[in-house]
Amino acid sequence: MLDPYVPLVVMFALAAAFGLFSVAVAPLVGPRRYNRAKLDSYECGIEPSPQPIAGGGRIPVAYYLTAMMFILFDVEIVFLYPYAVNIDALGLYGLVVVLVFLAPIVLAYAYEWRRGGLDWS
Repeated sequence: MLDPYVPLVVMFALAAAFGLFSVAVAPLVGPRRYNRAKLDSYECGIEPSPQPIAGGGRIPVAYYLTAMMFILFDVEIVFLYPYAVNIDALGLYGLVVVLVFLAPIVLAYAYEWRRGGLDWS
């Protein structure tokens, strides 16, 4: 009865065992060469300050806005992909549902564009 699922369970067990083994063994066999650059905080595109800043310093809001825009449109594509695969089978109903799904996203995109959130300067 459960025979078709045995390979799947074995694969999950092997994956979990490999993950646990890797996490457990890494501190034991990994290099222990620490220097100032490894211990310093790092943000992409921002040079670290020579004086330590309390709390690690401020990160510009543009990074967060860019990340949120990426997540928004990435999730949108994930939901649109099944529609694109079955576009013939869904017919007019599928088109209406996708248009209702896209309307607020397109409005949010236009609003963000109009406010200058997509300018990379």
